[in-house]
Amino acid sequence: EAFRKGITALRDFIAPSSLELQSTHFQLGTRFARTYYVFGYPRQIYTGWLGGMINLDEMIDISLFIYPIESQVVLENLRKKVTQLEADLMTNAEKGRVRDPQKQAQIQDAEEMRDKLQVGEERFFRFCFYFTVYAYSLDELEFVAHKVESMLGQQLVYSKPASAQQEQGLNSTIPQCMDQLQIRRNMNTGALSTAFPFTSADLTDDKGILYGINMHNSGLVIFDRFSLENANSLVFAKSGAGKSFAVKLEALRSLMMGTEIFIIDPENEYQRMCEAVGGAYIKLSLNSPTRVNPFDIPTVVDADEADNALRSNLITLHGLLRLMMGGGAAAAQGSQNIMALTPVEEGDLDAALIETYSRAGITNDPLTHNSVPPTVGDLYDTLLHMGGTGPQLAQRLRKYTSGTFAGIFSQQSNIDINNPMVVFNIRDLEDELRPVAMYIVLNYIWNKTKADKKKRILIVDEAWQLMKYEDSANFLFSLAKRARKYNLGITTITQDVED
Repeated sequence: EAFRKGITALRDFIAPSSLELQSTHFQLGTRFARTYYVFGYPRQIYTGWLGGMINLDEMIDISLFIYPIESQVVLENLRKKVTQLEADLMTNAEKGRVRDPQKQAQIQDAEEMRDKLQVGEERFFRFCFYFTVYAYSLDELEFVAHKVESMLGQQLVYSKPASAQQEQGLNSTIPQCMDQLQIRRNMNTGALSTAFPFTSADLTDDKGILYGINMHNSGLVIFDRFSLENANSLVFAKSGAGKSFAVKLEALRSLMMGTEIFIIDPENEYQRMCEAVGGAYIKLSLNSPTRVNPFDIPTVVDADEADNALRSNLITLHGLLRLMMGGGAAAAQGSQNIMALTPVEEGDLDAALIETYSRAGITNDPLTHNSVPPTVGDLYDTLLHMGGTGPQLAQRLRKYTSGTFAGIFSQQSNIDINNPMVVFNIRDLEDELRPVAMYIVLNYIWNKTKADKKKRILIVDEAWQLMKYEDSANFLFSLAKRARKYNLGITTITQDVED
């Protein structure tokens, strides 16, 4: 027994250091508190009257006690009450007094209630409503109490402090289901339902992921972005405010719910997260072993899409080759016209692309789309040996086949990205290659998205880097417009609203 006295039990940690009871308030450790009971309600009470009090940014404990009553007992009492009221009215009429509108209203309410109880449309309850407000000083307690009382008073709900009964008041509002104040009010089902307490303004879906905690009422913010018209989102904040952290958290939680994640990472920020969940981390730069062939034809599930697979890839290649042969980094400086393609060159390029594919045995027939695709080298050969502007175009393409930028985009793909999380790192990409790489990566993601309509999120960090170049900006723009159809949500992260 002596040994047990020295042991600290769990309740010792939970219990306050002291409890001091006064007639008008009590002190719980360092906090002052006062319990109130509600004694008066208006004739008609509206849904959500408790909402304002629940969403107050103050510390309040609320207790509601509901006791069902046998309808038979209530019907008997109502019958007696109606008899009594009608007798009063008749007596007043006989004595020539002015009619009492309150009594008439009471009779009308009671008769209406009798009808509803009789057919079982309503039931009857006794309702108790108590609340305890807390503060760090008596002055603050008065302020908070006044705030709550006037908020209820505006709706004609009247409350009083449980004077000389603060201990019973405390026992009635702590969660142990003891009603020691016993201040009750009769209510029918309809009136009682208006006191439903969980009406706080929350953003909580049945499905979705946890984004955080509502600062006003500590509610959880659970949200499914795929439930909206489109699932795109835009993250703004100044540097260091936690944009990437928030987006990483969203990505991880979405991943757990079965959503696939693509990330375009210009700053090497997502590598550790990617490795932690066993994702595919693809580093794009001239000295990395990764190879991506832009001539790959996407695998398409939809039969209608399959017929257009080659054609849509040709359109994409046009945009890409414009970037490769055109301005590149120079285009970013605003001199859009540097080495842009003329209509004649566009026509020759188109013919060369179709010729290059057909040499590899690939035509519009979907059955040929499984053949090994050509590479930029094959296109170079085709251009070199055709008439018109072909040889000049070939010269402009040479740096990608045997020149400075050879390798990364001029060989067959060696990445098979069948992974729920894929991060494309473009940090070490040479500035001139960046728009080309971004274009290829976005196209790769787009093809994957069209292949099967799973939920996917594409995260584009530092999105302004893509928006600098006209072609990749247009591509991102059209991707954002069409993403909804393919169940893709795009998250763009940037610091500047103007971007």
